[in-house]
Amino acid sequence: MKRLISTLIIAFAISTLSVAQNSDSLPSWKHWKTIVKGGSFYGSWGYNEETYTHSNLYVVQPGMQNKYVFNNIVAQDRIGWDHLFTAQPTIPQYNYRLGYFFDKKQVWAIELNFDHTKYVVEQGYDVRVNGTMHGRNVDTMVNLNNSTLRYQLNNGANFFLFNLVRKITIFSTKDKKFVIDGLIKAGVGPLVPHVDNSIFDEQNRRQFQLGGWNTGAEATIKMTFFKHVYVEYCNKVDYARYSWLEIHGGRAHQDFGTYENILNIGYTLHFRKIKPEVPTSPAPAK
Repeated sequence: MKRLISTLIIAFAISTLSVAQNSDSLPSWKHWKTIVKGGSFYGSWGYNEETYTHSNLYVVQPGMQNKYVFNNIVAQDRIGWDHLFTAQPTIPQYNYRLGYFFDKKQVWAIELNFDHTKYVVEQGYDVRVNGTMHGRNVDTMVNLNNSTLRYQLNNGANFFLFNLVRKITIFSTKDKKFVIDGLIKAGVGPLVPHVDNSIFDEQNRRQFQLGGWNTGAEATIKMTFFKHVYVEYCNKVDYARYSWLEIHGGRAHQDFGTYENILNIGYTLHFRKIKPEVPTSPAPAK
């Protein structure tokens, strides 16, 4: 599954380059110099749901002479937006995007992309645990429950990405009051998870921490109304590599892939007037 996630990310990147070669090229130096002039700033807010690949959780506790692995653990998200109107808006799995279209043709943008996703390890099944415990070699099956492994990034697995965005217009009315765009995004960024776990009845210190890096790609269909308000549906793949997550007496690390469905509503602020299409009159007959 991890290979599939990597393949999809590479495919998105190749698609982006292919589109650039077959239509508008990357912005020239003259366009970069006008980055502050006449662009469009946008922001959106929405909610998401995730599916995660299986993962291995590596545990290192030097003071206990522990260095072992929980193999092939299974995790799920915790959407929360099924109680959207009875909870604070930041309790469910939310996301936001902030970006700026900077080139003359308004097809290239840079974007801060954040997903507040929740990663909760399931319980009630057996996994293989192998390595060293208390200085002794172990290779055994362990049933996951509150006494063996309660592991969650429930206040957020928290994916940050700095994206390059390419927009392709699919449909537009002549007055630009209704536009359908496709967007392709790809980027890399840090992970800032909230780590909460108990391993063999040893609780960690719950906290946010800088916990690794991730890379992802996103395909979006965006519908804009009256030039400013828009709704977008996104499909996203992400690979996250968590390092040195705090556990009792040591650290843990793991990596996994994520597939996301995202629905956002947003607003675009244009720093120059959008001109409607002017129909061209046919050349006079000679």
